[in-house]
Amino acid sequence: MSHITSPPPKRSITVKLPESLYLRLEQTAQATRQSLQETTLHALQVGSPPTWETAPAEFQADLAALDRMDDASLWRIARTQADSTQTDRYQSLLDKHTNQTLSTQEQKELKQLRADFDRQMLLKAHAAVLLQWRGHQIPSADKL
Repeated sequence: MSHITSPPPKRSITVKLPESLYLRLEQTAQATRQSLQETTLHALQVGSPPTWETAPAEFQADLAALDRMDDASLWRIARTQADSTQTDRYQSLLDKHTNQTLSTQEQKELKQLRADFDRQMLLKAHAAVLLQWRGHQIPSADKL
């Protein structure tokens, strides 16, 4: 006689969520083409999607936008490489700054380049964490 096992019983609960968490789960469900129920169950199983609220205020809008992106878009961001011309200029300004005083214009340029690199790094890292949360294997940083 074959013995058929039935799936474990499922139970329902009602939970009142803060609007911000509900919206994040809903946006993630849409981006991953899953139901809100599947996304919420996944969140309960592995934790909620990574948050961006603790990031510096000037980066929060960009990081929040990642929640609504599909996986292919997140992979493009995670694999983004810094522009070599900007990287070379940044390094040149850093080197000059250690040996001599930068002009006011060079100080502004260095500050802007640093902010651009910080933004890019945060976006890359957050995209990778979101992809991992969505179940993807993320290669080491040097292979992205």
